[in-house]
Formats: sequence, C-alpha cells, structure tokens
Amino acid sequence: MQSRILVLVICILTSYSWSQKAHRHNGWSRSEIGFMAGGSYYIGDLNQAHFKHTNLAGQLLYRFNINARLAYRLNFTYGKIEGYDSEQSNAFYKNRNLSFQSDLFEFGSGIEVTYFPFEIGNRRYKGTAYLLAELSLTRINPKANYNGALVELQPLGTEGQGTDLADKGKYSRIQLGVPIAVGARLSLSPNVALNIEYGIRFMFTDYLDDVGGYRYADPVLLAAQNGPTSAALSNRSLDGNRFGQRGNRASRDWYTFFGIGLMIRMGGKGNCPSDF
Repeated sequence: MQSRILVLVICILTSYSWSQKAHRHNGWSRSEIGFMAGGSYYIGDLNQAHFKHTNLAGQLLYRFNINARLAYRLNFTYGKIEGYDSEQSNAFYKNRNLSFQSDLFEFGSGIEVTYFPFEIGNRRYKGTAYLLAELSLTRINPKANYNGALVELQPLGTEGQGTDLADKGKYSRIQLGVPIAVGARLSLSPNVALNIEYGIRFMFTDYLDDVGGYRYADPVLLAAQNGPTSAALSNRSLDGNRFGQRGNRASRDWYTFFGIGLMIRMGGKGNCPSDF
C-alpha cells in the first residue's frame, strides 16, 4: 500500500493530466511526429479555379498535446503552384498571356483545437475534427518560361521595382502567411493515428505570381533600367497594348495545402495508474 501511494505522489508531481479521467503523460507521450502527402494549388491573378493545376505536396509535422483538446504544432511543408493566362476562359486574361510557376518552402507554427477530446490509442477518444491556426514563413520564387528556359522573375523587377518607375523595391522571396486549416484525426492503434487536412494560406503579399501592379511599366524605360528580359516578361500581351491592365490590387494571392498521412506518438502512456 505504501509503495502504491509513493508511485501516485511521484506521478502527480512529475506528469500532467489530460483531464480528470484520462491517463497521465510525460513529455514524450504527449509528442507526435508524422507526415502528410497531398497537393497544393494557388488562387490569384493567374488562376481563379479551385484545384486547377494541383501539384504534389508534402508536409512533416510535430505535435505537442497540451491536453486532450489543445495542441501546439510545428510543420514544414513543400509544395508547388502555377498559373497560366492562356488556359483561362476570360478574353482579358487570355490576351494578357502571363504565366508563372513557383516552388514553396513553408515553415509554420501554431495551435490546434479539437472538436472532441482526442488521444491516440484511447478507446474513449477514437476520432475528432479539428481547427488549426498558424503563422508561417514561406520562400517563394516565381519563374516563367522564356525562350525555352525557366527564368526567375523577382530579380528582374518586371513592374519596375527598384527603379524610379515604381514606388517600392523588389518584393522579398520570404513571405509571412497565416495558415488556417480544418482536419480530422482517427486513432488506428495504440501509437498511430490517421490525419486528414485541408488548409488555406492567406499571404501578406500579392506577388506569389509576380503580378501585383495595376499597369504595365513603360517598356523602353524598363528595358533601359532593368534589362530587356525584364521588359519582355513584364508585358506579354497578345495585342501589345502598353497601357492595359496588368494586375488586380484589390485582392491578394493565396495558396492551399491538403493531404492525408500518419501521426506516431513518440512515447507510451506513462506509468501512472489510469484510475486516479
């Protein structure tokens, strides 16, 4: 009896409880690592259709369960986005004739809240939906096909960035975002769970696609200051209109990640009796 009481005292002092009736855990048993595989696509000036040009994407993630309803999360995501005016149905976009593609490298951190209490391997808490809110840093690098080769657009300043033709410098290739996601979790075994998620990344930039300014820069002045390639990729309109509309300042670009994968708990349930 004395040894049992001693075990209970040690457990109470060295571990946290999920809830009044749940198992007690240590830092390892609260931690999960996993992956998801799925897709990514973008919505912006060069594409307005959901799931169009979806590319393969993947995510590595770590989750620390604060309790059965709340978790802290870190994740690294790779994806690719692209858009082509030539494939849009609107005549304006077809005539504008711009295109881009970009790899995305995203690091995100935030809080996950479950709809029901959840614990991997717990027969009472087998599954739940959840909401995720994060802050992220994403490296973008929009490129366009020009004369048979992919050309990086940011260094070119295609809207006159970095010259007296624009009121701002070149945009950064590291951008801040706010990922918001919904998902579901299902316990498969004592230490493994299925994870499904769909998330939107709201960005603090309109240059995922290198298109943000409303009008084209003067091609002669742009070529003189940023080079002929900059001028050629700034205005690719089929009618050659120098005074047409280039981008839409009223909206910002965003992209999505969705996937399915597995989470693995890094430790067991701990040594504390479950009936205390």
